[in-house]
Amino acid sequence: MDILKLPQHALDAKQRSIYSLFSNPNRVDENSVSAAGLFFDYSKQNLNKEELDALIQLARDARLNEKMTAMFTGEKINNTEQRAVLHTILRAPIEEKRQVLGAVSEEVIATESKMQDIVSRVQSGDLAGVTGKKYTDVLAIGIGGSYYGIKVGLSALKPYQNNGPNVHVLANVDGGALQEKLGLLRAETTLVVVISKTFTTQETLLNAKAVKAWMLNAKVSEDIIARQWYAVSSNVEKATAFGICPENILPMWDWVGGRFSLWSAVGFPLALAIGNENFANLKQGAYAMDQHFQSAEFENNMPVIMALLGIWNRNALGYASLAILPYDHSLRALPGYLQQTDMESNGKSVAIDGQKLPWLTAPVVFGQEGTNSQHAFMQLMHQGGDIIPTDFILALNGSSPYQEHHKVLVANCFAQSEALMRGKTLHQVEAEFEEQGATPEEISTLSPHKTMKGNTPSNMLLMDAVTPYSLGALLALYEHKIFVQGVLWQLNSYDQWGVELGKELGKQILSAMSGIEEPELSASTSVLINKFLAASRSK
Repeated sequence: MDILKLPQHALDAKQRSIYSLFSNPNRVDENSVSAAGLFFDYSKQNLNKEELDALIQLARDARLNEKMTAMFTGEKINNTEQRAVLHTILRAPIEEKRQVLGAVSEEVIATESKMQDIVSRVQSGDLAGVTGKKYTDVLAIGIGGSYYGIKVGLSALKPYQNNGPNVHVLANVDGGALQEKLGLLRAETTLVVVISKTFTTQETLLNAKAVKAWMLNAKVSEDIIARQWYAVSSNVEKATAFGICPENILPMWDWVGGRFSLWSAVGFPLALAIGNENFANLKQGAYAMDQHFQSAEFENNMPVIMALLGIWNRNALGYASLAILPYDHSLRALPGYLQQTDMESNGKSVAIDGQKLPWLTAPVVFGQEGTNSQHAFMQLMHQGGDIIPTDFILALNGSSPYQEHHKVLVANCFAQSEALMRGKTLHQVEAEFEEQGATPEEISTLSPHKTMKGNTPSNMLLMDAVTPYSLGALLALYEHKIFVQGVLWQLNSYDQWGVELGKELGKQILSAMSGIEEPELSASTSVLINKFLAASRSK
């Protein structure tokens, strides 16, 4: 079977209500799985056992087990760049690193040890700024994969940032963001980390140069850049030429993709904030999910089931979007993180062999923390024409002392999941109006406005609390889901050539603005450039 045949398997699903599937008293037990401290309830998805069996057969036909082995053992599954995909090995035990990586493992182990030493010394104050004062702040400069993982970790694990410095992340090339960050910092007590694999990323270098100028202008010491700056990069030569001491450069490896790089030295700023033990627990949670993914049968494999549900909704039922709704303030950055990891990985229309794909791939991923989402876009989800599958994510225990608030939050999460599935029919609305004593004219006029389509599928992901371990497991779950979907869609999830065109044109337009060259551009873009130049001259 292939994906093109899935709509035939979904003919019954398109005519039935999800709620009717709960006539099976064992539905929740049969459609839920636990792993690595997470509980995954997919009983509100619109599929039955026969349809799920067909999806599992699809995974078998795609030789998913072989592809999983290829990834975990370091085969070059990123075929367009001839690279392995081994971010998972960075959270594995040392013996496993040595087995998979061979001689390279010693560099990886040494890098982890060095990073742990720096983190420990910064947190204790033994490693201080150039004037001897303890670091109060860290400024991490990066973009894309060098930014999102750190951001989600910092917001999710705020309660674990007791001994570390305050970590700020600068990614936006907008000067307003730079100005805002610098306003919070003092040069003599700020440690700077520049994260760029090639040390040529335009946005990152522009921000780094501006921060460097700000720090030198503070006139604290001529050695401040060499002493207080670190880099995470594979280009030691360029980082050194920038002024960063070679001893302060942590390596990156080409077998770790940017959006999956939190587990590498890219996670250095997060480790500085939460400490070595908590960063190790983050990796342990991810490793536990790795172990489950590799060992569990497909029928009880959380990442596989989650991926197959996404394939079913996208390719069988034709739903184009996926909402990520974390009902936890600490996970508010997760939807943005998953936008990148999912859409940059699987937002492709070309197969791994270079042929045009005959099916659609990644959904449009969006989301917001609950309950804010209920007062924003969920109106469309309830009454708009599109059906939008949803992942609800919830911690059973909140991190604040306000237990009544958490109880209300949990109730809202469960209620929205139920409401999206059940909806409200015209008959139900009319009956409610009759009970309230409304007139026939009022009932006729208002009832259509209060109906809700329902039949919207959703997953419910529960954890006891947001901890480093549970966050690691959660991020690894989505990483593996994305991998499985890439295998089934027959594409390369680990390149991102679509990002490059905008970069190339951006350089050409900058050259045009500077009068260096006149690239061939559309009339629209030429007019826009002239308007910008005119506005600049008028200042």
